[in-house]
Amino acid sequence: MNLQATSGLTQAEFAPLMAPFGPFESSPMLAVAVSGGRDSLALALLARDWAARRNGGVIALIVDHELRAEAAAEAAATRDLLAGQSIEAEILKWNGTKPSSGLQEAAREARYRLLFEACRRHGILHLLVAHHADDQAETIAMRAAHASGQDGLAGMAALVEHRDARLLRPLLAVSRSRLTALLVERNLSWIDDPSNADCRFERARLRVAGVAPFPVEDDLAVGRPAREGLLAANAVAMLDLGQADEIAFDHTDFAGLDEETGRRLLGRVVQALGQRDYPPRRARVARAVARISGAGTRGKSGKGQDFTLAECHLKLRQGHDRRLRWIVRAENVRKEVRNDGQPIVPAVFFACGAQVAPHLD
Repeated sequence: MNLQATSGLTQAEFAPLMAPFGPFESSPMLAVAVSGGRDSLALALLARDWAARRNGGVIALIVDHELRAEAAAEAAATRDLLAGQSIEAEILKWNGTKPSSGLQEAAREARYRLLFEACRRHGILHLLVAHHADDQAETIAMRAAHASGQDGLAGMAALVEHRDARLLRPLLAVSRSRLTALLVERNLSWIDDPSNADCRFERARLRVAGVAPFPVEDDLAVGRPAREGLLAANAVAMLDLGQADEIAFDHTDFAGLDEETGRRLLGRVVQALGQRDYPPRRARVARAVARISGAGTRGKSGKGQDFTLAECHLKLRQGHDRRLRWIVRAENVRKEVRNDGQPIVPAVFFACGAQVAPHLD
């Protein structure tokens, strides 16, 4: 869906753009990275309305890189503007000495570090950023100029799973003009970052020259929703989150899963407990799944079946009900808990409540 028009993006159009990222918890909390520019302000408004209709909420995260004298005042003005729109906001500062070279890349890394740290601190599993169709076209043009491979030419992913939150880009099919129109229609102003027009930077030069929109073809719109729904349903039904450093699941139930679902579920468990940015390699997880599915016999504790996967220890033990359960534990994990008192299982699990939340709209 490539939304190209002069009217502002509506909530009726935004909801289907969020649906493929589901299922969400029953009262979803979202974090939105807001710079004060038109794109992120528009996303904050859309996310606020989307979450409110689902008994959830939004917090805007504003990063002050402390690179310009005006940055602090701009961040405060953005926070005040958001407050006027009933959106809570927090300013995150990049403190310390800045590098003399590679400043843009260092600033980007600092920005995402601060954003993900804030998500973990607030117990929020979904971080929205406002990259849109024009940004995607520029990214692909830049990667093509640098002879990127096929993966690079696919552009930015709509969803990236990190250790502390899922990074969501719901606007990749939406033009910048529609986001601008949304703010104009609501009579809201924004702050343009001067670096966006600084032709010392490659992206700014492309923006001045103009690039053709790139069609968004993403697995989000095809097979992913069904796969993630199945995975989330199995996670809710099967996993005992228990302690902050431990997850357990029934041996027989896991062995009954199809190979692909079992591999993905175990990969997410290890990613969560190990606080890794990505699951272990597919082949390693597949071997572990085969080992789990074939291990253990009824009535035995299975102590000889223990093994390690990506620094997580998997132990087969007999429970009080005499059923065999796998206990997955990682060492040196952080003990923070969610605001609602539940242990943080990072966003590798998409169902956070007692049941998988249905898609709305």
